[in-house]
Amino acid sequence: MSRPIIIGCEYSATVRDAFRARGFDAWSCDILPTTGDPRWHIQGDIVEALRSRRWAGAIIHIPCTAMGVCGNKHYGSGKPRHHERVEAVRWSKLVWNVGCEQADCVAMENPASVLFPELRAIGADVQYVQPWQHGHPEQKKTGLALHNLPRLVETNNVYEHMMTLPRSERERIFFMSPSEDRGLLRSKFYTGIASAMADQWGAWILAQQALAAQPPIAMFSGELMCQNSQ
Repeated sequence: MSRPIIIGCEYSATVRDAFRARGFDAWSCDILPTTGDPRWHIQGDIVEALRSRRWAGAIIHIPCTAMGVCGNKHYGSGKPRHHERVEAVRWSKLVWNVGCEQADCVAMENPASVLFPELRAIGADVQYVQPWQHGHPEQKKTGLALHNLPRLVETNNVYEHMMTLPRSERERIFFMSPSEDRGLLRSKFYTGIASAMADQWGAWILAQQALAAQPPIAMFSGELMCQNSQ
C-alpha cells in the first residue's frame, strides 16, 4: 500500500499488529515504550506523529480517565477536577481535527464518554460496540467516532454464553482489583475488536485506494456524443 496506518495512544501493539498481520504498514504511537516489537513504534506525541506525514488511516485510543462518564463524580461539572475534563476534551478534539487533516480516514476509540457528543457535533459518526460482539464474553461499552470509515459489523456474538457467567467475569474490567498497573490493564484493547478493525477497515482502505488509482473516465465532446447516438 502507498501510505502507512498509525495507531495512536497504543503501547500494547494490539491493533497495530492486527493490521501488520494482514500486510499493512502499520505503526503504533504512544508516549510509553511499546510492549510489542519496537521496530514499528513511535515513542512520542501523537499530534506530532500525525503531522509528520500523510497517513492512509489513523485509529486513536484517546486517554479516557477524565472523560469517561464513570468518572462524573470526580470530573463532572462543579467537581474539583472538572478542569481536567475540559482540557482532556479540548486536546482530544485537537487530535481528532489533526487526524482528519492528515489521514484519509480516522477512528477515535473511548469508553462511554462525554467526548462523543462533542465529536458528533463536528461531523463524526459515532458507533458503540461491545466485546461480546467480537468473541469476548465480557461487557464494556466502547465508542468509536468515525471519519470516512464504515461502522464495524459484529463478527462473533457470544452474548448468550456470556450471560451464563458470573457478573464478576462478564464485567471483569469493573471488578478488577486495585494495583499499580490497573490503569494499563483496564485500557488493554480486545483482540477480537482489533481483528474486526483490521479485516473490515483494512478492506475499506484498500478499496478506497484502488478507486483512487483508477484512471479518470474519458470525457467526450458533445459533438462526438451526438454522432454516436445517431
